[in-house]
Amino acid sequence: MSETPTNTLQYRLDGPEDAPVLILGPSLGTTWHMWDRQVPELAQQFRVFRFDLPGHGGAPAYPAGSVAELTARLLATLDALGVQRFGYAGCALGGAVGIELALRCPERVASLALVAASPRFGSADEFRQRGVIVRTNGLDPIARTSPDRWFTGGFAAAQPAITEWAVQMVRTTDPGCYIAACEALAGFDARAELGRIGVPTLVLVGSDDQVTGPAEARTLVAGIPDARLAVVPGASHLVPVEQPAAVTDLLVRHFSTAWQPAVESATGQLAVIPAAPVRPVPAVAPVAGPIAEIAPAVVPLQPSARSDTYDTGLKIRREVLGDAHVDRALALADDFSGDFQEFITRYAWGEIWDRPGLDRRSRSCVTLTALVAGGHLEELAFHTRAALRNGLTPGEIKEVLLQAAVYCGVPAANSAFRVAQQVIHEETTPEE
Repeated sequence: MSETPTNTLQYRLDGPEDAPVLILGPSLGTTWHMWDRQVPELAQQFRVFRFDLPGHGGAPAYPAGSVAELTARLLATLDALGVQRFGYAGCALGGAVGIELALRCPERVASLALVAASPRFGSADEFRQRGVIVRTNGLDPIARTSPDRWFTGGFAAAQPAITEWAVQMVRTTDPGCYIAACEALAGFDARAELGRIGVPTLVLVGSDDQVTGPAEARTLVAGIPDARLAVVPGASHLVPVEQPAAVTDLLVRHFSTAWQPAVESATGQLAVIPAAPVRPVPAVAPVAGPIAEIAPAVVPLQPSARSDTYDTGLKIRREVLGDAHVDRALALADDFSGDFQEFITRYAWGEIWDRPGLDRRSRSCVTLTALVAGGHLEELAFHTRAALRNGLTPGEIKEVLLQAAVYCGVPAANSAFRVAQQVIHEETTPEE
């Protein structure tokens, strides 16, 4: 096992020291032990490198809030070991890291396998909601339901020891690192970049995966120029655990036959192919339904030195309020209200919410207090949701409203408590 500074990852090596390096990346909530059944055979011909996500499997709890940051830590770990070229197989979040590696440093990735992966994992709202539940209730609700997401019903019933192992893996994860990993998945979107992946790629998925199933796998195969699909029957999301022999056989065959040789220049030196910068493209899926949003009372600021604050504002607005909310608001914009939507996106979100003087938690506190004072209960509801996503706990929101009762009046706070109580119940009650 390794020493782990804040910018590297906890890892384990198996197999011959002089063999080609094959990296196995874990999924959210698991440890490197999810690959235990694959290692004996893979280690016969590869130097197998497994790593733990921050705060998983006893790894130091230094949260990483983006796939790019996780990838950077993995590369720093490999650089410290002198590993320049490698094959990579990753499951779910580990697959997102593999996609990022193939885009950022294609000259280092010899061959790629994406297991139970997707170019876009669900919706940002879904993962930020999961973060709210963990922040409020801890990891136990997520841990108890993990076997339902990871395994088919028949496997879970027939393998109680493995099912309990899965639950304990999640329970022993650091909550802050789990929330950060949820944020990493919320912000990941490589759909527009798949065509730039230039290494041989195996896309492997369980036939019964309800999390990132065959549909997402086919999206990867359609977008990656040199990709092929393998569907494993009778397996759900954690397919390396549920069908270990089939996955091992597929990985051995893929990495034995599709290992892409290094590109060498005329001088015999490794030719480095620079990767173009990755630019995540936000998904926009309009959702029907009425919604109202009030902007803070602001005076238009002088034009910013930034080229366009609208894109920045739209990104922050989505991160704070959620994609579904913003999509509904923008879908209702017409010739009459469109300029207003642009105004609040550009100035409220692109200017004020983007200023470095306060963090988002503090800005949520200020916003909640202002909405209580103004009696804007509908806006208080969705800004209570935003406050939870920005990291405030229900207890901290309660303190904000108690403080507001003193300075804004008891009747206003009474109405605010009623609205916030309902929102907090909806947002923090785990689904059974």
